[in-house]
Amino acid sequence: MSDPRYHTARWRKIRDHQLRQYPLCEMCEKQGRTTMATVADHVEPHRGDPVKFWTGKLQSLCKRCHNSAKQLKEKHGVYPGCDVDGMPLDPDHVWSKRS
Repeated sequence: MSDPRYHTARWRKIRDHQLRQYPLCEMCEKQGRTTMATVADHVEPHRGDPVKFWTGKLQSLCKRCHNSAKQLKEKHGVYPGCDVDGMPLDPDHVWSKRS
């Protein structure tokens, strides 16, 4: 069930501000694609915490990335895919930690 805070005027204002400031999907951009963002996503899942919900860092994502790659990160701990240079998108990936 969806968190009822997503249906408030306060959230719509925050979401609209995020998407105006960062209109492109951050995950698509890292892969060399230009896609309009439609979702203001909590970088760190709020898991019902009101402070994290209202003040947590947001990122702009397209619906496809939010509903696929972002969900995989939350379930498995790593983003799938790589950037245009072949490096993992996830900064926590073991290859990203090599010096």
